[in-house]
Amino acid sequence: MQPTATAHTTVLLIEAVAALIEPPANFVRGTARVFVDATFGRGGHSALILQRMGPNDRLIGIDRDPSAVAAGKAWTDGRFTMVHSAFSDLQDVLKSLDLAQVDGVLMDLGVSSPQLDEAARGFSFRFDAPLDMRMDTSPNSPSPTAADWINSAPEAELRRVIHEYGEERAATRIAANIAAQRAIQPIRTTGELAKLVEGAVRGRQPGHHPATRTFQAIRIHVNQELAQLEAALKQAQAVLVPQGRLCVISFHSLEDRCVKQTLRPTPITAALRHLPRNETLHPWQELERIKPSEAECKANSRARSAVLRVAHKVVSA
Repeated sequence: MQPTATAHTTVLLIEAVAALIEPPANFVRGTARVFVDATFGRGGHSALILQRMGPNDRLIGIDRDPSAVAAGKAWTDGRFTMVHSAFSDLQDVLKSLDLAQVDGVLMDLGVSSPQLDEAARGFSFRFDAPLDMRMDTSPNSPSPTAADWINSAPEAELRRVIHEYGEERAATRIAANIAAQRAIQPIRTTGELAKLVEGAVRGRQPGHHPATRTFQAIRIHVNQELAQLEAALKQAQAVLVPQGRLCVISFHSLEDRCVKQTLRPTPITAALRHLPRNETLHPWQELERIKPSEAECKANSRARSAVLRVAHKVVSA
């Protein structure tokens, strides 16, 4: 099967791939390079990367969603390898493939359209379906389902997660509604949860479903998305060659803040002033911050909140 993306409109496709594979200043033509699509999804970025790679280059696809892995394993391009893993295990994945360093790492932090549109996955309030929300649904998945978590977590933890990860002002009322309902009977479906949230959220602006922020918060918590991202960024620094590219597409402020803080230079403190003036204090140089065009946002509403940050590694980890 030839590499083609399926059932998903990839955000910032051209911009991300161009930034990833652009040769650094010290690139020697003919040198084989290795790239990592750390969040394969349905292969939108990977398909274009393969089109633009050289014949001796190599691409590693990583995803923890078994459906995404199955889609990637159907590809037959000999330059491509698909691995079932979380991107927070980037170093272990590369070690298992006898790779120490790579030339570029791409991370697309969005939930794919198939995940949102498949009712049984429980990511969306648009369907009344089992409340799952796990990225990794394999038998050995370490993540609890969303139903398991909301029916067992203390009310204070519910409130904290919904407030911190959803930036939801009504977190206290939502957590109270959940606690009151589960005392009567467990909450098992997306429809039940959405109804509880709707009863607690007041004055939501038109066009935004009241449950949007709560569903985002629970999904982030169940899948430990921010902790996974922090680990993946740290490991990308370790595995990239000097001037290797890091490209990260985020879709909400919590993700983008994590990426921005990683790429931001460390302030020079008094304790560091003894270092030579030419000493590099930070391993990243951010090169670009790219937003989708107006045309892309109009064609794909899910692109509206996206931001791509591109950086290269300045020094070895």
